[in-house]
Amino acid sequence: MNMPASTIDSVANARFDEKKAYVQDEQGQTFFDDGREIELLHFVYRHPSINEIRGSPTNVLKAIDEYGRTKKYLMNVGDDKGRIVVDLIAEVKPQIMVELGGYIGYSALLFGDAVRKAGGKRYFSLERNPEFAAVIMSLVDLAGLSDIVKVVVGSSAESIKRLHTEGLHHIDLMFLDHWKPAYVTDLKLCEHLHLISPGTVWAADNVIKPGNPPYLEYVRSSVDQKRQSSNSDQMTKVDSSNFGKNADMYKDREGEEKISTEIKGNPNLVYESKLVKSFEPTGEPVRSQTRSVHHMLTEKQDGVEITRCVGVAD
Repeated sequence: MNMPASTIDSVANARFDEKKAYVQDEQGQTFFDDGREIELLHFVYRHPSINEIRGSPTNVLKAIDEYGRTKKYLMNVGDDKGRIVVDLIAEVKPQIMVELGGYIGYSALLFGDAVRKAGGKRYFSLERNPEFAAVIMSLVDLAGLSDIVKVVVGSSAESIKRLHTEGLHHIDLMFLDHWKPAYVTDLKLCEHLHLISPGTVWAADNVIKPGNPPYLEYVRSSVDQKRQSSNSDQMTKVDSSNFGKNADMYKDREGEEKISTEIKGNPNLVYESKLVKSFEPTGEPVRSQTRSVHHMLTEKQDGVEITRCVGVAD
């Protein structure tokens, strides 16, 4: 697939600090949902510094990072890429922020705290796995963020619809870090529900590792290109070759995944999108799925795609 052009920012942090690297992702093996998430909870609550951890988002995050660096890999956004979004929160000052994919709550803690400091009202963390959602809730409570972070359990699409029905009418800032094939369809759903409008900003993780060519193509396309392609979508199975191991990561629990492209979204929304290069928390060498940008990236880099809705075409 030929990728459209995009602005590529300088690396948020030009060099990875090996001292803070997570243990390596177990390549070819189970790398989550094998009990490590509950093990993390025990690790945090039994930590010698638990009294200092209580009520402190920063110290809860430090405890999670300690587990990831000394025990087992955790598929968190990590400190380096997380800082990109924290800076974005400080700039946008969102009243409402939504994340798709909460896992164990690292991003909810980091970004929820930043939203509160920026004067925001609510951070919605959408997580499909009820066990992971329970871990998020426990750590959010421990950190003292229950007043700002609300965890929503269920598939991303159904949760978005439910929030809209319950009164969510606009998203100021969004973070995408869930099932990679659903990035485009969930974005189109938000367009369809008018949750995205000029001024909305969102950041998408893992656009280099494992890569997400269909998503990058969509957010980097012109209005004319989106209008032309909107008539050709149909219900389809996911082509897992576009997404690496991430495409089947929920298969054991949820069965064969399907995504619906029946919702066309709003191709008239005008987007400006750029890639900000950064690092996975492991700092491990990676191979890009997106060949057109790979030659501009060092082997240890991942990227966050930041997209802004800047207008509506006639």
